[in-house]
Amino acid sequence: MKPALPARLLKTLGPWRNAPAWHIAFSGGLDSTVLLHLLASLANTETLPPLSAIHIHHGLQAAADAWPSHCQAVCDSLGVPLRVMRVQVRPGASLERAARDARYQAFTEVVGAGEVMVTGQHRDDQAETLLFRLLRGAGVRGLAAMPGHRPLAGGHLVRPLLDVSRIELQAYAHEHQLQWIEDPSNADSRFSRNYLRHRVFPRLTERWPQAVANLARTAEHLSEAQGLLDELAVMDLQAAEQPSPFPWLPLPSLALTSLRELSDARQRNALRHWLRPLTRLPDSDHWASWYSLRDAKGDAQPEWRLADGQLHRCGERIWWLPSMWSEFSDASVSWPHPQNPLELPTNGQLKFIGKAPDGPLVIRYRQGGEIVEVPGRGRRDLKRLLNESGLPGFVRGRLPLLYRGEQLLAVPTLAGLWASSPEEGQLHWLPQTCDQGLSW
Repeated sequence: MKPALPARLLKTLGPWRNAPAWHIAFSGGLDSTVLLHLLASLANTETLPPLSAIHIHHGLQAAADAWPSHCQAVCDSLGVPLRVMRVQVRPGASLERAARDARYQAFTEVVGAGEVMVTGQHRDDQAETLLFRLLRGAGVRGLAAMPGHRPLAGGHLVRPLLDVSRIELQAYAHEHQLQWIEDPSNADSRFSRNYLRHRVFPRLTERWPQAVANLARTAEHLSEAQGLLDELAVMDLQAAEQPSPFPWLPLPSLALTSLRELSDARQRNALRHWLRPLTRLPDSDHWASWYSLRDAKGDAQPEWRLADGQLHRCGERIWWLPSMWSEFSDASVSWPHPQNPLELPTNGQLKFIGKAPDGPLVIRYRQGGEIVEVPGRGRRDLKRLLNESGLPGFVRGRLPLLYRGEQLLAVPTLAGLWASSPEEGQLHWLPQTCDQGLSW
């Protein structure tokens, strides 16, 4: 016989008992109402972090306008503070997904460092998620369905009811005479999840009574399998993550040679793991672009366009360029006081180490045909020098060049080029970082 629901919940939340705060996602529906009541009741007998509830108002239907007052009354009766947040749901192909994205974005604004957002998804939700993703052709990660916990902002998202059935939640609610909101949209079978819930699962459980429990258990198995694939990816990426020849360049990159030694399946697994925090992952049909990039000739510099940026190949290295990398202006920038650092719009910072030349100075970008004076080598063609340095092509157009009038005075030292002797000062470029606006 299973332990009582409060004991199971307390055990599941054990790893986060010392968190600074627990926030409860409270829609007012059955699941979150039971979760809120359980935690508020446990707080009377157990030492728990401070509790608060968060109600997200999506503004998608007129009936929802009455829900905040209901949620406030419930929270007042339990002595739990409530915060109501109104969100804008962006229109798109999937209203369900857009509402979810808006909701979780709001959650990230609430959760502080080390804090926990607790949500009420249960075992039936897990089974529905698995079947829904299976029908969409998801891979192992998608079929692992909802994780019991994951990082969220600086804290954690925890789903402590994933081993609890909807029937158990209903029994608890009736036993404690709880009142909850019935969302009218939950009966609309035009939404995929509602269709599964009202049309598909009743037929499945009629034939296979344990279908929900078995599907949820399958999601657990797939989650374990994904964990093993992640461990394999970390091992395979160790050699590929050797330092870049350009450590000043703040872009993720991998050595291609070590990736080539893996089977195609392990290459895809490693790249999925590496790309996951950078972009939405490609579906199976788009992986042909990876093979084209991988197998191109060394001087081809191919690229693979993904949802949130591009993967570029330069020689035997691949580089990730977020979409914001292309938001760059090559307009000239005056530098009236070269003794002070110069902020370049969307392109980082320039500064002199040592003595700065007299002004007036201006920063320009490559047009072609530039000639630069290199100590000990005389006048040299800049394009040829850049080729010698191996500087990736996607950086060259952003390389700031220092002019006085029409004279090219200096090129940043990071390219291995010294346009002036060290005692006269060296020009250093600190390219744009994610803190300065690039996001990955």
